[in-house]
Amino acid sequence: MADQHDPNSMRLLPWVSDMGKPCYLVGDPEGVVATFADRVEERQLAAARQALSEAHSVLGEPAAGALALRLALARAVPALAHVLRIAESRG
Repeated sequence: MADQHDPNSMRLLPWVSDMGKPCYLVGDPEGVVATFADRVEERQLAAARQALSEAHSVLGEPAAGALALRLALARAVPALAHVLRIAESRG
């Protein structure tokens, strides 16, 4: 991955285009878009921590039914996708 401080480097952003394609930031790693992306990533990581906590609770409950497991998994899957995207972006 290119140096984050190189103005010619590309940063994978934590969202996709309307067509579902990856979005990249080229240029100022300290600019408005980069700052906004950092905040989006922070919210995504917080949501992932919450989904993980909820999944642990459900898995720790022996009487949890199939619906509770499916709901926990439904929250965990997109959270994991966001975390992986952030990890890829950060190299």
